[in-house]
Amino acid sequence: MHTLKKITTQTYLMSRITTGPNPMTAMPPRFTITPEQIDDQMRAFYIEIRRHPVLGPVFNTRIGTDPKAWRTHEDKIASFWRNAILFERSYNGNPQKVHGEREAVEPEHFAVWLDLFDEVLKENLPPEQAAAWSNLAHRIGRGLKMGVVQSRAKYGDVPDLG
Repeated sequence: MHTLKKITTQTYLMSRITTGPNPMTAMPPRFTITPEQIDDQMRAFYIEIRRHPVLGPVFNTRIGTDPKAWRTHEDKIASFWRNAILFERSYNGNPQKVHGEREAVEPEHFAVWLDLFDEVLKENLPPEQAAAWSNLAHRIGRGLKMGVVQSRAKYGDVPDLG
């Protein structure tokens, strides 16, 4: 008779801390970029967000104008991107849920956000990195936009997949 050892979350996390990730199962990054470049991109992007006539007020509704609050947001989103690109597993959040719950976020904001994100990518990164990150951002953005649309649909409405 085999007995299975119950592995708790704490046991698993402690094993990861003491032994590190298994090099045989670690995912390679989606493209070459450093965590510092991701952090720098977030700082530059959110400077532009704060200045933007449409997106600035949307973000200020939630984050406010306190520089510490903005830094916390930038750090969280940088963690999201390090997870999405480098597979760091440092992000803890649910962007689909968050965007769906924010009444100030409208589906049409995603195109504006992506255009601004692309501008900042092109200003700060080599073309290949900017293109790779842009492609990923657009794929994620389409999913988030569809999620916002569906989260606000009435029960029984036909899904809008456009």
